[in-house]
Amino acid sequence: MSYTRFHKKSLPTLLSSLFLLAVADHAVASTLNQNVSWTIDRAGTSTVYRVVAYGDSIFAGYNGSVTSAAKYSAPTVDAEYLSALWNADIESVRRTKSGAVASDVYNNKIVAERSYMQASNTRVVAFEMCGNDGLQARTAFKGQSGTCDDSVLTAAESSCKTYVGAAMDYINANAYSGVKLKLVSNLHYPGYDADNVQSSCKDASTGKTVNMQDKFLPSLARINFAMCDLARQKGFACADNFAQYMGADYDSNGDGKIDSDALRYVAGESQSSYVTRITTTLRSTLRDANAHFVSSGSSYDYIQSDDTHPTYTGSTVTAGLFGGSSGSGAPRYTSFSAGKNPIWNQYGHERMGWAVSTYNVATP
Repeated sequence: MSYTRFHKKSLPTLLSSLFLLAVADHAVASTLNQNVSWTIDRAGTSTVYRVVAYGDSIFAGYNGSVTSAAKYSAPTVDAEYLSALWNADIESVRRTKSGAVASDVYNNKIVAERSYMQASNTRVVAFEMCGNDGLQARTAFKGQSGTCDDSVLTAAESSCKTYVGAAMDYINANAYSGVKLKLVSNLHYPGYDADNVQSSCKDASTGKTVNMQDKFLPSLARINFAMCDLARQKGFACADNFAQYMGADYDSNGDGKIDSDALRYVAGESQSSYVTRITTTLRSTLRDANAHFVSSGSSYDYIQSDDTHPTYTGSTVTAGLFGGSSGSGAPRYTSFSAGKNPIWNQYGHERMGWAVSTYNVATP
């Protein structure tokens, strides 16, 4: 199949590359606070509402730099949609920590920095976590020799479920009473194609090496199910980034459904049903997000050159070793045809921000 590729990123500087390697290895010492406040300043209004987003490098807009991050990461993309919907200025507050596992995001961002969601102009509270738990477990599994030990994967799943549930409970108890939307974003599968290799360790029952993609996909599916099902139980929306990133925007298998829609979590389904659908029934429709197909002949690159973090467009803001930053600017787009900006499916952060925006309520 031939197709067109877009938006390849240049390599980061040497300093950024060294830090990126540390983050990719997910050593505990590699965490980096990246806090940003950016206000969408809409003409003709002075009313300001707030979107608060807690998380790790994904919501941070991590770009390989220790001093900057994407201005338009997913939470700020959503703020632009909200600005048009509510005809208001929207302050996008990102309280994030690149490299942080779920317990770190929960304790040191959501709990320790709860004041940001308690402000009386807060209308949306969103969070994402667990990516680093999964990536650390994957790194540990890949480093094994002898008999494979799956406990590193099950521990990551358990930790994720524990802290996602705790985060929802804490936000429910502590966010400003006027909040209109509480949302969690689940996980895409970075390095999907790269994981289609055999392990160094051997399965205890067969004595053979295992395909690492086959090993990691069910674990990720269980994590994503837990995140969305806990959201259903606790009054949160769940933006299904796995479906948005890993499924094409057309029907590739002829089942009558757009792939990215068919992969989405269905409220009330069982874990076994969801995992079977992702890992078996629709497995043939999964595609590495480095080539997200928007049609049978065209794709966009949703993943940066580190094979982990979402692509973005536009400038950067200070976030990292030199501290956080704040600023404001006019929206890039002031109205949206069918609820989508012109580049909604061309970059990873634009797609994630649009996915969040589909849950926005009509009035503040």
